Amino acid sequence: MGVRCSKLSACWWPPHFKSARLENGAAGEDGSGVPVFAEYSLDELRAATDGFAPDRIVSEHGEKAPNVVYRGTLFSSGRTVAIKRFGRSAWPDSRQFVEEARAVGLLRSGRLSNLIGCCCEGGERLLVAEFMPHDTLAKHLFHWETKPLSWAMRVRAALYVAQALEYCSNKGRAIYHDLHAYRVLFDVDGNPRLSCFGLMKNSRDGKSYSTNLAFTPPEYLKTGRVIPESVVYSFGTIVLDLLSGKHIPPSHALDLIKGRNISVLMDSCLEGHVSSSDGTEMVRLASKCLAYEARDRPNLKAVVSTLANLQKDASALSRTLLGIPQDTEKEESSEQMSFSSTGRAYATANLEVVHEILVDEGYNEDEIATFKVSLSSWPGQPAESIHVKKHGDDAFHSKDFMTLVECYSRFIDTGAMESPTMLVRRGFANIVLGRSEEGLEDARKAEGISPEWPTAHYLQGMALICLGMEPEGHEKLKIAGALEAQRKGRTRTV
Repeated sequence: MGVRCSKLSACWWPPHFKSARLENGAAGEDGSGVPVFAEYSLDELRAATDGFAPDRIVSEHGEKAPNVVYRGTLFSSGRTVAIKRFGRSAWPDSRQFVEEARAVGLLRSGRLSNLIGCCCEGGERLLVAEFMPHDTLAKHLFHWETKPLSWAMRVRAALYVAQALEYCSNKGRAIYHDLHAYRVLFDVDGNPRLSCFGLMKNSRDGKSYSTNLAFTPPEYLKTGRVIPESVVYSFGTIVLDLLSGKHIPPSHALDLIKGRNISVLMDSCLEGHVSSSDGTEMVRLASKCLAYEARDRPNLKAVVSTLANLQKDASALSRTLLGIPQDTEKEESSEQMSFSSTGRAYATANLEVVHEILVDEGYNEDEIATFKVSLSSWPGQPAESIHVKKHGDDAFHSKDFMTLVECYSRFIDTGAMESPTMLVRRGFANIVLGRSEEGLEDARKAEGISPEWPTAHYLQGMALICLGMEPEGHEKLKIAGALEAQRKGRTRTV
């Protein structure tokens, strides 16, 4: 009986994980701590979002929104990102889309959720940005569960958004489309950031400015033209949101201000927490920004100055103001930097290096572990089982992962041998082929046979990160690092 293994050979870096950034050798950061802008393949972004799975959607209107935002994990780096997928009718001109994205991708500011890439294939138009894990300003203002947003954080949110707009204006991107509280996000440290997505036009004709006429600047309604002062008007609507804790139309708010009914405008949750002078100054700022005539509105520099004077708790940590628990995510990130070279390879999903590590390890763990060998369970001749294993080994060395999975599966699934090495190799191959869940399961089986083997834990960590489960993945990586250190310690002692 001959061995029937697939002749299909998977290329080393799978097509669904290739990107211009990797192919052009431009990987890394630009000095800002943010990856340089890159064009990603559709397959890579599809893999990052588990095929644009509904449970990956983070935009607050879900699948009903014309443009949906997903939380994704880039396989090439392990980085968690926000991926915006435009509707089919948006951006018919692919060249214009890429040019616009590249221009926005040049911006780098700690006040923005920066754009790090795009994808333009067929009818698909996608943007890739830094992921902000602590929800939107709208959620914290309108849909809070435990406690309302503090006045100090409301002032900080207004200041940081104004600073973001001023930065963009100074860099030649003065127009921000559809500015509202849903565009303001909170990063891992609880700092408010302005979404970069609003710097991109998002309509078929590229002229749409606002999705809600009640909040649209007067000049746009009259002429259809957008000017920098229009952005100041939209910013004024956010100031209203911060004051009232509600999304109220500017016309209604201005009527309350003119009638000196400021107490009606103010969020009742702020009662006793805001001085009369600070509240009045914030109301005055909103009123100026919402002036009917564009020329009567303040410029962004003046807006920033006013808000800076209102900020009384500048030294307070944003995470404290937002009520975020101890910074586990950042601690894990810093601990990751202290990993061994092996740990870093798994933590960043560096497939080439991980493959080299597994090749160097060989079958050493099988010699240490106690496992079952029962060639009598093989359905054919024992010699054939050895041939199938060798074929799988050769496929692993030549990076023919489809063949590896088929051959190793024939060997493992019959129960002929419980080999942790073969399980890890098959698990790694599954991850390369975009089957992270299968890869995770194989790594867990390897741990069951050899619980103190660092590689079984490292591979689980990499698989979990690829599945978007960063905290669990980082925890596994830490366990693996500790086991690796123990083994090295025992080796030195001997």
